[in-house]
Amino acid sequence: MSTPKHPFHLAFPVNDLGKTRAYYHQTLGCPVGRESDQWIDFNFFGHQITAHLVDSDQTVGTNPVDGNNVPVRHFGAILTIPEWEVLAARLKRANTQFVIEPHIRFKGEVGEQATMFFHDPCGNALEFKAFKDASNIFATN
Repeated sequence: MSTPKHPFHLAFPVNDLGKTRAYYHQTLGCPVGRESDQWIDFNFFGHQITAHLVDSDQTVGTNPVDGNNVPVRHFGAILTIPEWEVLAARLKRANTQFVIEPHIRFKGEVGEQATMFFHDPCGNALEFKAFKDASNIFATN
């Protein structure tokens, strides 16, 4: 995984570091960075994310987007179409329970994209997407 010019850092709550470590490392294929008994860093497709142990579940609301109820609080990565297809296949083999199944959103529109939503073992919502035309990532129409 190459590092983007300006990688982001995101810290997020989890209630089980062991399940989180296994899921992000084994299921998603994210290399593990520094870690302690309270947090773990992961290389999340060239970005740094840190799972911080908390002692309660987090609640998540949804908003309607293109006919689906999208979890409001979520994060993920924008991949190429081939990378997205490989990850979708890996998640299906792992019997992932999708919040929103892998599909094409905004078909035929400027922002056409492949997308999928699912939760990690601690309830954090993840979205992975891939644009038909990467130059439209920030397009407004």
